[in-house]
Amino acid sequence: MGLTFQSIQSCSLTDIFQIDKTEKQYVIALAGNPNTGKSTVFNALTGLHQHTGNWPGKTVVNARGEYTYSGYDYVLVDLPGTYSLFATSAEEEVARDFLCFGNSDTVVVVCDATCLERNLNLVYQVMELTNRVILCVNLIDEARKKNIQVDAAGIEKELGIPVILCAARNGTGLSELREMIYKVTTGEVNPSPNPVRYSKDIEEKAAALIPVLDENVKGINTRWLVLRLIDGDTRFLDSILTNLNHPLLNKYISTECSYEMEAEKKKIRDEITKQLYQKAEDIKVKYVTQDCLKMNRDRIIDNYITSRIFGIPLMLLVLAVIFWITIFGANIPSTMLSNVLFNLEDKLTHLFNLLNAPEWLHGIFVLGLFRTMSWVISVMLPPMAIFFPLFTILEDLGYLPRVAFNMDHLFKKACAHGKQCLSMCMGFGCNAAGIVSCRIIESPRERLIAILTNNFVPCNGRFPTLIAISSVFLVTNTGLNYGILPALSVTGLVIFGIIITLLVSYGLSKTILKGIPSTFTLELPPYRAPQIGRVLYTSIIDRTLFVLWRAVAVAAPAGIFIWILANIHVGDLSIISHVASFLDPFAKMIGLDGYILMTFLLALPANELVLPILIMSYLSTGAMVQYDNIESLRTILINHNWTYLTALNVMLFSLLHWPCATTLLTIHKETGSIKWTILGAVIPTLIAVIVCFITATVFRVFNWV
Repeated sequence: MGLTFQSIQSCSLTDIFQIDKTEKQYVIALAGNPNTGKSTVFNALTGLHQHTGNWPGKTVVNARGEYTYSGYDYVLVDLPGTYSLFATSAEEEVARDFLCFGNSDTVVVVCDATCLERNLNLVYQVMELTNRVILCVNLIDEARKKNIQVDAAGIEKELGIPVILCAARNGTGLSELREMIYKVTTGEVNPSPNPVRYSKDIEEKAAALIPVLDENVKGINTRWLVLRLIDGDTRFLDSILTNLNHPLLNKYISTECSYEMEAEKKKIRDEITKQLYQKAEDIKVKYVTQDCLKMNRDRIIDNYITSRIFGIPLMLLVLAVIFWITIFGANIPSTMLSNVLFNLEDKLTHLFNLLNAPEWLHGIFVLGLFRTMSWVISVMLPPMAIFFPLFTILEDLGYLPRVAFNMDHLFKKACAHGKQCLSMCMGFGCNAAGIVSCRIIESPRERLIAILTNNFVPCNGRFPTLIAISSVFLVTNTGLNYGILPALSVTGLVIFGIIITLLVSYGLSKTILKGIPSTFTLELPPYRAPQIGRVLYTSIIDRTLFVLWRAVAVAAPAGIFIWILANIHVGDLSIISHVASFLDPFAKMIGLDGYILMTFLLALPANELVLPILIMSYLSTGAMVQYDNIESLRTILINHNWTYLTALNVMLFSLLHWPCATTLLTIHKETGSIKWTILGAVIPTLIAVIVCFITATVFRVFNWV
């Protein structure tokens, strides 16, 4: 091939993937397919000693943790989930490059005991990279429930590496895993992997290059490197040019891996992949036995949940039930919390009176700041405390990936990415969280589409407005249908929001974000019983309190500002009233009024503020007020000339209008661009105005006003 000792002896590895460590510290790479419980293993081993960040120069998250065992310190690196080292995404590239160019002392590959055959492809590829490999067969408890038996000793003998059976969720096998990591890193156990031997033609080509590279390229397995040079994996060749940059290697890649030779290289890659999967299948046949009846049970369920006929209707039914539980269940705790906070307000007022504080000081801190926070907490906390656990249960059950599966073909038709559905689901809790979750989309173009359209999913801050308005105009005086019609109307609005998302995604992909939708592999995990501890921690700590704290932090200063605007008068009217009068002509054109439009502008810091600001403005109290019940709110709104058109357009405008300040800041942080942040506000605002104008025009034409 023309490679000589002198030509590559200066070849060295980049330090991008090098982890700093001390003499008695070892770096452990944790690799595995998505949905194998890899992160559960990581959490179980490291406990609270974890931190996250981004890889240098990458947008992919880097999770690391530490633990101590038998006098040694271990740095555990949780690599992004990957199906293969033939990377097809930014996350998979990071996982591959760390295994190739990083300084890990041992690699633990986590597999799912319920679908071991699919996972072993990655195991065989890692075995070609390093001898220090441990196979952790996780979810063994679920395998046993399905009568799947895994012969660990037989697999260990066949592969030549240690095999540990584990159920990380309940701690089974973790002590054995720690012990084996200790033995492999200290040299007490020396694995001898039995890698796949390929066809004679491939092995002969490899044999011609391996001796040339063997003693000169340091830090990477030369057999692996040679096989990648032979099969011409373009993504990895680009990585070689970055991490093993040398003129002769560059020359080899440019001559032996040219575009004209791509067809031949592809045949070699396909042959290698075929033989890897064949070996994985052989292992499964020899050492894994399973109860086909129990395996078929999941397939039967999926036949309905993911079918073209029942999939989407079942999804909408589940959504409606969740909304009904959230709406119906949040009423009593919301009222109780409101009473407690407003009783506390009375005590604060009494304290200010005892201190002879000026009225303006009492107005700013009690009627402005404290009352705003009270509204946000009492209105937002109960629905979130119900919605997020329900959402997390669906996540734990394995239902959300099936929702993405059902919606994938619709997003493909909109020239968007199927994973956008998952980021939309996160947007139900908080649009800012939904935008952060768009990181799972590898394509920058499709990630931008997902970010710019996530706002069309109603977040928890907008649910109170949608629920209250729909309850006012859809609940009968008997209260017999309380919760059902509002739940159905909110579900209908969500469906409309999804339709708008698809239409806008299609429009963006055909104009400013042109491109072809990329493919992705969506693995449907097995159905699992939710972990109550995880559900409570994730939903309450990670989501509910996190989102609530951000909302309160933004709403508190906003409350002061709004109180000031309501209490400074120019002539006979407050500044708020002047602004409302100015906006009224345009607002009437789109079926609203000046106070409503002004309210949405003032509620930019937090969508939860819409109703309290609106009532404060209508009643001209100069401070936010609490309405006693649905009937009193109905009286206030009807007295200010609300009709069914007004109610409909307020809900539509609430659904579609600009994102809150927290979401806009998140868009800027994720995109790093003022342009995309502005578009993230302008696009939904234009959509909201156009939709409201159309509905108002239709109502007037048919004289329904």
